[in-house]
Amino acid sequence: MHDMTMLLIELGAVILALGILGRIAGRFGFSPIPLYLLAGLAFGHGGLLPLDASEEFVATGAEIGVILLLLLLGLEYTASDLVTTLKTQYLSGVVDFVLNALPGAAVALMLGWGPVAAVALAGVTWISSSGVIAKVVGDLGRLGNRETPVILGILVLEDLSMAVYLPILTALLAGVGLAGGSITLLISLGTVSIVLFVALRYGRLISRAVSSDNPEMLLLVVLGLTLLVAGIAAKLQVSAAVGAFLVGIALSGEVAHGARNLLSPLRDLFAAVFFVFFGLSTDPRDIPPVLGVALGLAVVTGLTKILTGWYAARRAGIKTAGRWRAGGTLVARGEFSIVIAGLAVGVEPRLGPLATAYVLILVMLGPVAARYTEPVARKLTSRRKAAPVPAPAGGPAEERLDDPANTGS
Repeated sequence: MHDMTMLLIELGAVILALGILGRIAGRFGFSPIPLYLLAGLAFGHGGLLPLDASEEFVATGAEIGVILLLLLLGLEYTASDLVTTLKTQYLSGVVDFVLNALPGAAVALMLGWGPVAAVALAGVTWISSSGVIAKVVGDLGRLGNRETPVILGILVLEDLSMAVYLPILTALLAGVGLAGGSITLLISLGTVSIVLFVALRYGRLISRAVSSDNPEMLLLVVLGLTLLVAGIAAKLQVSAAVGAFLVGIALSGEVAHGARNLLSPLRDLFAAVFFVFFGLSTDPRDIPPVLGVALGLAVVTGLTKILTGWYAARRAGIKTAGRWRAGGTLVARGEFSIVIAGLAVGVEPRLGPLATAYVLILVMLGPVAARYTEPVARKLTSRRKAAPVPAPAGGPAEERLDDPANTGS
């Protein structure tokens, strides 16, 4: 009875604190993720107010939080959207991977953490935060800009890549050999391919079968189906998160819209619990030794993300100002980086503190980069071009970043 009383008190205090922190973040217009991580550090071992009775419950809630994050992400996309993005932006996705994953892998190897930790840290530095970026684009009023589809295309490619990356990482963390890893990869690729095919061909039938005019029934069916598929996926070593993402892709139309409305509050609650749990598992005393590495990695991969967005927007024919806006918007890291680090902390204990510091830096720097990358690039380019350069006779004038014709979306 005493344990149950303490469980209720601790959970009530944590959830109330999360609500207050979320309101503070909303008041100042930034993502609440860094505040949730800091709350986890405060409530964890080595923090100010360690939790004991509710730690196991919070761990279960964190697992549900990851599943709901990926489900709601999958509901944002249709199978046809994914196929179209793969056809038109696959080269930008390759550049994104090379520029942003390799620095993380290189740092892990330089620190002597081994190849498995290198694969994990590569994922941490590779994937941008869809949630933070979507909020920033909306807050800045850029939903109608020409570069916004390019940004969303990069995010879609990254999210779809997770359906392949996470099973590989899970297999490596489990210590399976080359044969076992190859089988896991084949299962993952086969599962993704089958789900995309079924969603394209029979998506309407699936959505019709799940659909219900009763919100309670729709909530129970979608949530139950998601947890079931996530559990089966975990048994097959394909990752529970990927299973949830694929369920979201398979649903479309009114069902997807209704499920988003019903599950968004649950997603927000359990996602907040997930970030707190990750903070709980990190001793704040372990962060200062890796803070310099995290800061250096944040600077390097912040710049490589800007280059990624610039390149992708250039391929899409976007004007120069839009290219810089696209690059700055992609800087933020968040939920996926923490998910990956949470999986891998067992193989390298220092990975958790490094990922926490890294995400804290970039989740706060991301909105700033989205707002100011283009104006800063404009000023620097204007100064560089201040001295007139004679153009060849009859030759075209050089495109200028401060040309009014270039500042449109």
